[in-house]
Amino acid sequence: MAKKTGDVNDPKKDNRTAHNAADYDSKVLQTMPYYDNLHDETINIIKASGIEIGNWLDAGSGTGTFIKKAFIGFPGASFILADPSAEMMDRAKKNLDGLIGRFRFLPPVKAQDLRINDKCDVITAIQSLHYSKPPEREDAVRVCYNMLNKGGLFLTTENIRPLTDEGIKIGKENWKRFQMHKGRDEKEAAKHIGRFGVEYFPLTIEEHLKIYRDCGFKTVEMYWYSYMQAGFYCVK
Repeated sequence: MAKKTGDVNDPKKDNRTAHNAADYDSKVLQTMPYYDNLHDETINIIKASGIEIGNWLDAGSGTGTFIKKAFIGFPGASFILADPSAEMMDRAKKNLDGLIGRFRFLPPVKAQDLRINDKCDVITAIQSLHYSKPPEREDAVRVCYNMLNKGGLFLTTENIRPLTDEGIKIGKENWKRFQMHKGRDEKEAAKHIGRFGVEYFPLTIEEHLKIYRDCGFKTVEMYWYSYMQAGFYCVK
């Protein structure tokens, strides 16, 4: 049996997200506003960059749903999938089973501990790095920077922290209302919102931009902002 890699305080969880791997793809649509659009816009930015892709590393690949979408739009890319959860990786292998074999699955590993010999043209980290506290977050970004070819793209989407206490309060309430609109009861939605700053550690947009610049990226931009999520792309 694979070792559990989720919240050590909850033995029922098999990863650090709010949902077990087997339920993730259905449950995330109840909790993450515009989740499909977020994937689509990430892919659109990569297409708009005009970059030629050899290797594409997805750090925190989860169930592989995002890479399954990318596979269709980038027929020349070879994909490397990494996630700290063994259960998520098992799910990704099943999700991508039967597609033409341009996938390499790494053993369970955190983003800050990634070590591969191949340089990458694109590295994505979709809704994954915010589970690390700030020092590990910066380590993870530096690791990604070092694994990119010159001119390569790093794209990440994360839960973010509004700039003020009032903004946090309103943002949480807005996000809770979205989940209730999607069918969650108030108690369940409130429990999910209570993970903010406890099970994941959001940064402000300004803090994100500083990390990417400090790591050496020549171009740092934001391409997505909705509810309490934001997306950033960086060019080495």
